[in-house]
Amino acid sequence: MVSPKSVPSTPQEPQAGLLAAPSWQHEQPVALLPHVLRLTAPNPGLMTGPGTNSYLIGDVATGWLVIDPGPDEPAHIERLWQAAGGDIRLIICTHSHADHAPAARPLQALCAQRGGNTPPVLGLPSAPTASPVSHFVPDRVLADGEHLTLQTADGSPRHSLQAIHTPGHAANHLCLMLAQDRLLFSGDHILNGSTTVINPPDGNMTAYLDALDALDAACLALGLGYILPAHGHVMDEARTVISKLKAHRLAREAKVRVAMQARPQGTLDDWVTLAYDDVPQGIWPLAKRSLLAHVERLQSQGTP
Repeated sequence: MVSPKSVPSTPQEPQAGLLAAPSWQHEQPVALLPHVLRLTAPNPGLMTGPGTNSYLIGDVATGWLVIDPGPDEPAHIERLWQAAGGDIRLIICTHSHADHAPAARPLQALCAQRGGNTPPVLGLPSAPTASPVSHFVPDRVLADGEHLTLQTADGSPRHSLQAIHTPGHAANHLCLMLAQDRLLFSGDHILNGSTTVINPPDGNMTAYLDALDALDAACLALGLGYILPAHGHVMDEARTVISKLKAHRLAREAKVRVAMQARPQGTLDDWVTLAYDDVPQGIWPLAKRSLLAHVERLQSQGTP
């Protein structure tokens, strides 16, 4: 059963396996904790790193929920179903990008076809600013701050997640917190090994920075210490990670401001050579998307 009620819990220190870094593979789930599994989709690449991390939370007594089922890859969908023993109660998408949400409906259908229940797909609907390939409508919209609790057959609450809206990378992005284990599931808002792309019009730099502040406040209030990203390994010292990420973004923005002042009639092509002179030129086409987000933010502030 799934209940929207909160379950009081005392944060527990995760086992050592949470921070273990096994070689990436896509065939078997990795048990980060007994009730937290990571199954990485076979879609490695420049934008996805080793692939999209799908997370399963639950146990035999409660069933499982899936965070970010990933791309519409039949083998990955089958592995998710198998990892949960066919007992999936919820499917949650942190946002609607093509490497996160397309598997939601096929996974839902697979659960129904094999005689189980039909787990609802939860998340936030894509905004009008989203690209057509990111169109997404959940079965139910997750409210900011809402709790989702997996229960045992006798109604005892066991695993409780809380949603927090974090627009910026995408207008419909959200993160999830498992306070009992001090975990933050960050989707694409915070990645391990790179900074996420903020791509207007669906991406917005001010919203992104504000959401970082909201996540930092949540980590402080709930004692969250570990970040489980959609791409890359688990990170510890969550508040330090968030602080460094925000500082990096603001430092980049300062370089963008200098570039715009140096070439006031310039274009993105002109500014990227100055603001991103510390990254390989092969990354510049990608960097221009976040550069545009910084430019829009600066212009909205009346600067430079």
